[in-house]
Amino acid sequence: MAHVRGERRSRLWSLLTPVSWLTCGTIAGLDFLYRHGLRRTEDPPLPLISVGNLTYGGTNKTPFVEMLARALEERGICPGIVSRGYSGRQSPFPGMSRGGQNGVLILRGGVGDRSAAGDEPLLLSRRLPHVPVAVARKRIDGVRALQKEGVELVLADDAFQHRALGRDSDIVLIDAACPLGSGRLIPAGILREPIGALSRAGLVVLTKADQVCPEELRKLRGLVERFIPPERIFTSRLVIGQWASWDGEAMCPCAFPAGGRRVLAFSAIGSPESFVRSLEHAGLSLVEECRFKDHHRYTKEDLDVLCRTARRLGAEALVCTEKDIYNIPAGWKPEKMLPLWVPRVDAVLDEPEQFFRTLTATLRPRLVVASNGYGEDAIGVLLARRLRARFPSAEVMAFPLVGKGDAYTQAGFSVRSAPSLTPSGGVVKYRLRDLWGDMRAGLLHHVTAQLRDWQHLVRSGGTVRTPLCVGDVYLLLHTLWGSGARPLFAATAKTVRLSGHWRLERALIRHFTLRTWTRDPESAEQLAAADSSWRAVYAGSPIMDLLGDVPSSPPPAPPGADEVPLVLLLPGSRPRAYQDVNLLLDAALRLNSARPCAFRMVLAPTLSLDRLATACEGWAYNTELMCLEHEGGVTVPLTRDPIAGTTCGVSLLMGLGGTANQLCAGLGIPVISIDEKGKRVQKKLLGDAELLVPATDQAIANGALRVLGDPALYTAMSMEGRRRMGSPGALDDVVNYAASELGWAVRESVYQRLSGGMACCGADLSGNEDNKGPK
Repeated sequence: MAHVRGERRSRLWSLLTPVSWLTCGTIAGLDFLYRHGLRRTEDPPLPLISVGNLTYGGTNKTPFVEMLARALEERGICPGIVSRGYSGRQSPFPGMSRGGQNGVLILRGGVGDRSAAGDEPLLLSRRLPHVPVAVARKRIDGVRALQKEGVELVLADDAFQHRALGRDSDIVLIDAACPLGSGRLIPAGILREPIGALSRAGLVVLTKADQVCPEELRKLRGLVERFIPPERIFTSRLVIGQWASWDGEAMCPCAFPAGGRRVLAFSAIGSPESFVRSLEHAGLSLVEECRFKDHHRYTKEDLDVLCRTARRLGAEALVCTEKDIYNIPAGWKPEKMLPLWVPRVDAVLDEPEQFFRTLTATLRPRLVVASNGYGEDAIGVLLARRLRARFPSAEVMAFPLVGKGDAYTQAGFSVRSAPSLTPSGGVVKYRLRDLWGDMRAGLLHHVTAQLRDWQHLVRSGGTVRTPLCVGDVYLLLHTLWGSGARPLFAATAKTVRLSGHWRLERALIRHFTLRTWTRDPESAEQLAAADSSWRAVYAGSPIMDLLGDVPSSPPPAPPGADEVPLVLLLPGSRPRAYQDVNLLLDAALRLNSARPCAFRMVLAPTLSLDRLATACEGWAYNTELMCLEHEGGVTVPLTRDPIAGTTCGVSLLMGLGGTANQLCAGLGIPVISIDEKGKRVQKKLLGDAELLVPATDQAIANGALRVLGDPALYTAMSMEGRRRMGSPGALDDVVNYAASELGWAVRESVYQRLSGGMACCGADLSGNEDNKGPK
């Protein structure tokens, strides 16, 4: 043990170094899988703080967890503790409940058998009588059991390496007296993983800081600062709060042993040296110190040997740690003339207020909406707004894959992805030459930069909650690889009416998302067909959610022969709109010459008004009235309002857009568009609600005249569009699911109360970055 702790060299122990290399390779492989979402991390339904370390034992996690639990109770939070229960058997016993697939034991008031729960959970339960302690082989089952006990925040004991359990903050403890041991991984050293793993930590606490000299502490700080900012590094020390004597059944408070008292100390803990130093600082004289393996379960013979040794050496008492009490066999009692004293150790932070301000800041919910397309960005903005309204304390961020995220920026949301501006505008699935053009424009560079942005995002300033993806399977995989987290997925890009998801896509969606919302019931059935337990749902169309709070209304009636119909012009949102706008305007002139009409043009937020006006040949731009004017007397007002606010009184759409075309069809407005590959795909979705014509102004005008002049055709197209597109509701269901099933509502509540309680300290805990522009 002295070798692995770095206290002396041993050639025999050095033979284990190659095994440590194997350990390092295994850990690196697991880290890769977790960082890229290839191994599942389950998000707990409650906010969770992990307290762990880099080394095998000895950092005093148990008193630190106790201190945290007490501090949270003082701040009005109901904490619970989940533990793996090392060296205990999973079997129920009086005072514990059992639940979950693998069994969960709930301890209250320290009642229970050490052989079932383990020593540390029993110690915590006894020291914290009002805090439930769950012992579970699968910690996520323990968290769910604690949720039923009314717990609001969970402390996970020794969970830093348990990557399968999601967490809101990681506190890593480092023993200042023996920080890294020999510097090797187990079994040749005491490291569980390389020191670089500290980059995952939210806070680092250097424990036992009073047991090393200032220079050693300064060097250790410098080492840790290579992986974590200095403002997130703290120090703590251990103090003996009180003494107790063990009578064989219970501990009773006793007077502090006078200095110079001769004692025999024994322990079975990870760092017996710190225990010895604490006794020496208390003024006790150790006649002998006996060390056992961590979590050692003492036998009657062990204790008989200790008693004989103590009497032989003239000791006045035995001394052990509080944890050791739970490893003493039932029925054993100390001799009357040789009492057993137990110091009750407390962890004390050197900067408690600053520590809890920083910890609270890491608990702030951080929510990310990812999207990959201009129409998807519009849905993402609406989803982000609803998240902000439901969780006002959360930091809501955007991660668009296409463009610069202008829609998010204009809505006041922070854009965290590198811009991706390509010739196709993000649409490369219809023509290989578009893909080639995007590759030449740096598409691979954009993808790489955005993956780096994901890594930076998930490792800075707190845990990113489950991402919310709006788009296609490529976005899903990009988010998974970049963030490592399985997202909630609004599958807006595909439906069974557009040939549905491929078999591989269905497998990826089922395996790598927590829940999927589809555009129609048939698509949900298709995704769930291979696995009845899979949660793919239809709760309304996410496309129709873009209508916002527009009340439902009957479809527009066919315009009469003597009426002047209002025709909506939609050039689309991608760069090609600057060329397509002339096609629509020429069609409008031809239509107006055959039948007088009124016109309105809707401009996507991605388009430059000045550039568009310049591109309109034969039209003058009236800046005061914000309209295009033609010498023939036709005026086309321009608006940037959302589609939902521009369709009142509209009879027909001549549109070259994607999402906007679908929204108009869903409102019952017949759609005229051009016959090209992308629009033929959209035609599968809209069916007879859309009329495709050749890409000429005359053909578009003729198509509009045909629909406006045939009431039966007009009514059939209107009804078909409403049937095909369905009703809104998906985004509200996404937010409600996250609030209840993923625990975002309780995280919001806990953070608000903790940050409110810290307001008197003058700290800015909001970290509000929602109004920042793109990077």
